[in-house]
Formats: sequence, structure tokens, C-alpha cells
Amino acid sequence: MSKHPTPPWRIVPGGVLLSVRATPRASRSVVAGIGAGAEGRAVMMVRIAAPPSEGAANAALVDLLAARLGLRKRDITIRSGETGRNKQVHIAGNGVQIAADLAALVTG
Repeated sequence: MSKHPTPPWRIVPGGVLLSVRATPRASRSVVAGIGAGAEGRAVMMVRIAAPPSEGAANAALVDLLAARLGLRKRDITIRSGETGRNKQVHIAGNGVQIAADLAALVTG
């Protein structure tokens, strides 16, 4: 887990927009911390146990985030990157609280 000067999320109207780098077919689904994407921007590194076929990895990503943040699955939507590793995920709710929960999630 690297120390990046800016977090991979930003508060937007109605919640938080999160940049994720997902790695499918991991031994287990886990948030692996914060890393740098191809453009040098911060991304949340997530390992997903599911394969990247027929939306299984995307569903597993939503399940993992919902469980770790204590939210409903319907509050988490993948806005872009459904077929790639780099994704933009919108998390609906109180943006300030979600940002604090994400910070706690990646720091331990």
C-alpha cells in the first residue's frame, strides 16, 4: 500500500465517486490499499476472487464494497469501466461519512 497525496475518491452530489483498480481471479476478495493508476492518479486496489466473465467480478466488487462499508448493494453502482480493470464506482449516501469509512478501510 503506497502513500498517495490524494485519495482515490471524491465527494460528489449524492455520495462519493471512487476510482478502483480491480484484479480478478484472486485467492480471495479483499481491499488491498491505495496505489497509483497508469496516469499517476490514486486508485483503490481491490482483489476479486471471481473471474471477469459475465459480470461476476463486477458483482463481487459491489458485494465486497457493500459488506466492508456496511451499505446496501443497490447503493453502489459501477459508472464506467465495466469491462476493464479500471473502474469508476459511485457510492450513494452521505459523502462525508462514506469518505471517512473509505479512509478507515484502506488504513487498516
